[in-house]
Amino acid sequence: MWLPALGLFAGVLFGLIFSVSIPAEYARYTAIAILAALDSILGATRAELEGDYDTTLFISGLLSNMFLAGLLTYVGDRLGVQLNLAAVVGFGVRVFGNLAQIRRLLVFRFRRVRPEPSRETS
Repeated sequence: MWLPALGLFAGVLFGLIFSVSIPAEYARYTAIAILAALDSILGATRAELEGDYDTTLFISGLLSNMFLAGLLTYVGDRLGVQLNLAAVVGFGVRVFGNLAQIRRLLVFRFRRVRPEPSRETS
């Protein structure tokens, strides 16, 4: 379970050490790809906590989310409409929903592990 956190830490460290510049015309595509990846990662974390994680589902969801979000952004750019907002809203709702469920699962898991304080009176 700590492997994704280690990967995130390594990615942030890599980004801080090496200067990566993204052209302005690709900024929306990059933001949508990051949001889609975050949605998939939080969904995988939730599935792991629920004991229902499947690597094939994670990889296929990650790739299809990123592809669809990129396609919406591309088509929107060609039409002059911000179709990427549909992906932002959809992924945003899912990210916050997954984060709320992860929080609940961790709180309930923490409550079961830690014993309740005794209520003895002196």
